[in-house]
Parts: sequence; structure tokens; C-alpha cells
Amino acid sequence: MTTCQELKDILKDGLLSFPVTDFDAQGDFDPKGYRARLEWLMPYGARALFAAGGTGEYFSLTLDDFSKVVRTAVETCRGHTPILAGAGGPTRNAIAFAQEAQRQGAAGLLLMPHYLTEAPEDGIAAHVKEVCQSVEIGVVIYNRGQCRLSASVLERLADECPNLIGFKDGVGDIENMVRVRRRLGDRFSYLGGLPTAEVFAEAYRALGVPVYSSAVFNFIPATAMKFYEAVRAGDHETTAHLLDTFFLPLLEIRNRKQGYAVSIVKAGARIVGHPAGPVRPPLTDLNPQEEAELRQLIEAL
Repeated sequence: MTTCQELKDILKDGLLSFPVTDFDAQGDFDPKGYRARLEWLMPYGARALFAAGGTGEYFSLTLDDFSKVVRTAVETCRGHTPILAGAGGPTRNAIAFAQEAQRQGAAGLLLMPHYLTEAPEDGIAAHVKEVCQSVEIGVVIYNRGQCRLSASVLERLADECPNLIGFKDGVGDIENMVRVRRRLGDRFSYLGGLPTAEVFAEAYRALGVPVYSSAVFNFIPATAMKFYEAVRAGDHETTAHLLDTFFLPLLEIRNRKQGYAVSIVKAGARIVGHPAGPVRPPLTDLNPQEEAELRQLIEAL
């Protein structure tokens, strides 16, 4: 087992990623395909993987789906790569998913937003506290969507929940990020979580957030690692070249529809010969023209 402190240390350095979830033609979970995907990706050196995360379509998984996804990931990556599992939605649902992730051997959780309804900050804090206290494994809170917490509230939660070990920012509020980083110090690991993370990686590193999760690792893992190493080394020539020739053109396709941040990753996996099936509704797949444009970008690498 990975302790909370060990997980926090793991998340302080290295590239992270969210594997897509494999579905068959009927939209059901495909464990064989998912296992093969993880076996392909592991040697490229991601520091940890998030099973059933945002790119893994957590929001469309049943508890049974989720259990199978996490179990497959843990069994496949055991002894090599720690697995964090997504959890989110209404508090009691999030607790059920969190406890199932722990039961299946996940090293930690990424606590995603409660979804839909607006809520006061003290209510969101109570939600986070209940989920954290329902498990013993480490929890990284995902500051995104309806879940937005200030530095003072996060500090209180860190006092009340020793297993709250990380903060992942998907909002892009620089002032709040600076306040959180300065106030919490080394009590958390800090992760960049804006899609597409590479576009923001150098700016976030300057803020004291050296780690991010890469979605494109799903289909161009060598390039994803090359970009991360360039960011870490301050190799601006390499990062600028890849931003101009790949990442910014990728964003032009991704930004055409809501939800394409996931769809474009599954399209990329298809293009490189590791198909993961279609996305589940309410997401939609790229159209043939968009997929052809993506293919050109990948082949140009």
C-alpha cells in the first residue's frame, strides 16, 4: 500500500495522466482493451495514473463500471505505477465511489466537483470533509466547475482531514492559486489541471505548480514526456516549437465543441492504433474531417 505521505511525495514531481476508458461497440466497458492500453502506456514513465478520471469519462460510469475500471488499473499497474481513482457527484455517491476505489486498491482519489447545483463554500467544504473522512487513502481535490475553494477554507480542511494531500487547479484563477500555494506551502502537492495542460505548464511552474496531468499522453506519450522534460529543464525552444506546431493547432480543433477535450483524446488513440471505442453520451466523437485534421498534426510529429 502507498501511504498518504508517500503519495503526496510521488505527486510532487513527474508527469501524470488520465487514461481514457475503453468501451466496446455497444458502449460497454472493455477490460481487455483497457488492460492493453495501460500495458502500452506504463513504460513511458508517467509518475501516476488517474483511472476513471475526467478523460476516463467518470461522469458517465456506473458504480459497477467504475469498480471494474479501477480494479483492472490496479491489477495491471501493481508494483509499477500508482493508481488514483476519480470520485465525484453528490456527496453520498462520491463516498460510495471513494470507498469502492479504496476497496479495489487505489492509492488515492481525485475528488471531482459535486456537479450542477451552486453551493456555498462552507457547504462544499462539508462535502469534501465527508468524502475525505470516509476513506483512509490520500485525496487530491479538483478545484474546477462548481467546486471552488479559497486558501483559508483549504487550510481548515487540511487540519481536519490529514489524508487531504493535494490541490489540482482547473479554474485558472491566478490570484487564488498564488494564495493557496503561499498559504498551504508543503502541506499539499500542487497539480495543474487546466485542459490542455501543456499550454499552461510553464506559467503554472512559475507559480510553484510543477506537476500536471497530460491528456495527450494517451496517444503521443513520447512527445508528452519530451514536453514535460523540456518544461522542467527550462528548454523554451522545445516547448515553443511543440506549442506552435502541435498544441495550439490541437486546441483549435478541441475548442469547436463542448466535451471535445475528451473526444479528441479518444480520436488520437484511434489514429495511433490504440482505439478505445466511442465516447458515451452526452459527449460526441469528432467528425471525420476533424479526425483527419488531428491525424495530420500527429503525423507531422
